Formats: sequence, C-alpha cells, structure tokens
Amino acid sequence: MDFEKASNYILNKIEYETDENLFYHNLEHTLDVYQSAIQIAEKEKTGEHELILLKTACLYHDSGMLLDYRKHEEMSCKLARESLPGYGYSDREIESVSTMIMSTKLPQDASSFLEKIICDADLDYLGRDDFFMIAHRLRLEWIRLGVKNFSLKEWYVSQIEFLQSHAYFTPTAKKNRNDGKQRNLEMIQEILGKE
Repeated sequence: MDFEKASNYILNKIEYETDENLFYHNLEHTLDVYQSAIQIAEKEKTGEHELILLKTACLYHDSGMLLDYRKHEEMSCKLARESLPGYGYSDREIESVSTMIMSTKLPQDASSFLEKIICDADLDYLGRDDFFMIAHRLRLEWIRLGVKNFSLKEWYVSQIEFLQSHAYFTPTAKKNRNDGKQRNLEMIQEILGKE
C-alpha cells in the first residue's frame, strides 16, 4: 500500500474540486476527522496496518460529496474502489476501507473496532468547544444546497435531538468528549430557554 500517494490523490481532489457551498463537508472537515481518528487510535492501541486503513478511510469518507451530496458515502466507496488499487491496496483492504466509510452514514452503525473509531472521529466536534461554529457551518451548507432551510430555532431544536440521541462508541471518545457534549447540549437548552 502506498498510503502517501493515495492520500495526496484524494486530498488534492477534495481541495480543488469541492463545491464552494460545502462549508462543513470540505478539506478542513476531512483533516479534522483524520487527526481525531489518529488521536483515538493511539489511545485505543491500534496496530500499524489497521491505522493505515483507518487513515485511508478518513481521507476518503466524504470524498463522494464531489459526485453526489445525498449519497456521498456510497460515492466515497466508489472513489476508493476506483483509485486505491492503483496504490497497491488489496481487494480486502479496499473492502475494509469501504465498510468503515459506510459506517459513518447517519444514523451511524459501527460494529468493528475501526468502524467505531472513524464514527467517533467523524462526530468528535460534538463534544468540543468549537461545536457551535462547526454546527452552524453545516446549517449554512444545508441552506445553500437546499437540503433543509432551518430557522435558527429549528436548527437548535434539531441539534438538541441529535446530541441526545448520539452516543460515542470508543472508551477514548466517551472519556474525552461526553462531558463537552453535555455542556454543548445544556448551552443550546439555555439558549432556547429549555431545561
């Protein structure tokens, strides 16, 4: 596997071909998920080969946005299946990458160790101090692309529902992000005047 060449290929594609209205699903998000996954993987003692597959999945996980916004996970797998053989990835490795990508589709459905890490990395921001800034970028993206035109109040209500229904998978994410996620939830409830 030539991870370096595979990563350069997909990062260049995301950087130069992403729709300007993707305020959330862009290169910054991809790199954020990548870094978060590495941090979780180190704490969870992931093996070297597994880590390369995980990092590959993180870099490809939203690349399908370049092809089809609403089916981007499937399109991300398509891009992975088309390009990764050229970088020495085996069919089995590509299938592992694709399975990880599909596990990030909401509602997340992670069963394997690596799927749990990528899912937690994908929504790491829910428990961070930059939650509000990132969440509003997603709201703007949805408005611009006609996905859903939330009023600010409707957006906050949807975020309360999402935060309440979400659960991290890995012990590391639970330890590092659950308290922050709860604080973010309480701040939204306070904004809306809800207990």
